[in-house]
Amino acid sequence: MSNAYFNFQEPINEPYLQYAPGSAERKVLKERLKELKQEEIEIPAIINGKEVKTDRTQDVTMPHNHSHKLGTVHLCGEKEVKMAVDGALEAQKEWANMPWQERVAIFQRAADIITGPERFTMNATTMLAQSKTPQQSEIEAVGELADFLRFNAWYLTKIYKDQPYSPDGMWNRVEYRPLEGFIFAVSPFNFTAIAGNLPSAPAMCGNVAIWKPSVESVYSSYYVMKVLQEAGLPDGVIQFLPGEGADVGEPVLANENLSGLHFTGSEPTFNHLWKTIGNNVDKYKTYPRIVGETGGKDFIFAHKTADVDRLVIAAIRGAFEYQGQKCSAASRMYVPQSFWPEYREKLLAEVKKIKVGDVEDFSNFMGAVISRKAFDKISGYIDYAKEADDAEIIAGGEYDDSKGYFIQPTVILTTNPKFKTMQEEIFGPVLTIYVYEDDKFEETLDLCNSTSPYALTGAIWAKDRYALNIMADKLRQAAGNFYINDKPTAAVVNQQPFGGARRSGTNDKAGSMVNLYKWLSMRSMKETYQAPLDWTYPYMGDE
Repeated sequence: MSNAYFNFQEPINEPYLQYAPGSAERKVLKERLKELKQEEIEIPAIINGKEVKTDRTQDVTMPHNHSHKLGTVHLCGEKEVKMAVDGALEAQKEWANMPWQERVAIFQRAADIITGPERFTMNATTMLAQSKTPQQSEIEAVGELADFLRFNAWYLTKIYKDQPYSPDGMWNRVEYRPLEGFIFAVSPFNFTAIAGNLPSAPAMCGNVAIWKPSVESVYSSYYVMKVLQEAGLPDGVIQFLPGEGADVGEPVLANENLSGLHFTGSEPTFNHLWKTIGNNVDKYKTYPRIVGETGGKDFIFAHKTADVDRLVIAAIRGAFEYQGQKCSAASRMYVPQSFWPEYREKLLAEVKKIKVGDVEDFSNFMGAVISRKAFDKISGYIDYAKEADDAEIIAGGEYDDSKGYFIQPTVILTTNPKFKTMQEEIFGPVLTIYVYEDDKFEETLDLCNSTSPYALTGAIWAKDRYALNIMADKLRQAAGNFYINDKPTAAVVNQQPFGGARRSGTNDKAGSMVNLYKWLSMRSMKETYQAPLDWTYPYMGDE
């Protein structure tokens, strides 16, 4: 056991490659895409470091070409959950006692593998499995994932350094222990970085995790797991269990050793998990920590002094990058009547330029939505708007699933600030605009604040600083990530800690120390150098 004090240097955010025409990285990425498309892989569960195959399988296909099979995933159930939990609890005995610097070193190596030899694999697998453009994939499956691993390690060392005051005659100190039991990490389809962070953040703190990746993005998640293994993650610390929600979730949540839930996904699923934990609370050995990030109905609110040209670009990037399949994507917009005619003309002109198609064609700005289920849901909202009396589609509105799940970028104009697509989360490339009268500026801010049950991201636009102050004040609780004269997406680790409140989640801020505190249990220790020899106190003496 080392007796040195180790200093961990503050990292910097990973730079992104641009994949411009003629660049070396563009050529290598295209080659890697071609190689992966020619393979069909089996994706097993990984339990105690071993590949486990089951008798239930499901094809893994590309959203933008659903006839192209990437592989087959083995789906887990109660049997595999029991194996995984038992193995994790056994692994925790040694993992929890491993010196922190040894744990951190594993994840630092993983970050270097992701940004080094496996960079193009991480990018390509995310492009193929989740239909992301090279730019959208690079910034998260490479950059953000590496940032999570590096900055979480730095945050952890800062937490360990935080120690209490000690008066003369005693030594006060705090130990930051991992939780007793295991963490259940449930990751979404839309971000490879989130998928990797949900189990690895608790594991870095000395915990063990049961990771249920989304079946819709299990292809890229499997490669994340393989990187962690290559980096030296001990067997059983993170158990990789693909499967349908209830098949894995029910036996996991029924286990008395559950000590935490780390979740990103839909609000109904999170509500179900929370209720289940509540119903089972009497059987748990400890109260489970619950961390969740769910949905959003994210807004852009423009004042009459907003920069129209920049606002056009912010709306397009905020609403339509990655097909609007971000919990932070702009989904509703409030525009003043005074510049609406000019804004409409410029916005529609730019939307017409957007190309939608196969992400291997780098000229496309958008790919396909993730699945048949998503396609049907999003197109259902579009059809609803087409039939509505108080709304009209002014751009897009077309969709086609013959080859891939393609939906054109769609802009809806409504006269009803409570219109269905102004309130409900769509999770697709649909932006609804409400035009307000300039003299109802503050009244419309109140509408913006009260229309949606979510409070994840939002953006305000104005040149007038007094107006910005009014907007920021009235919308104080409307978004956990708030943007001024920018789009409401693309939070960066260590720059904009991410998370929202209301129905958007517990706001435990991935990409900050706040999140790591949830996976640690403090033990205060007081050591007295000379304990008293007399039980009496001075006030008891005679006059």
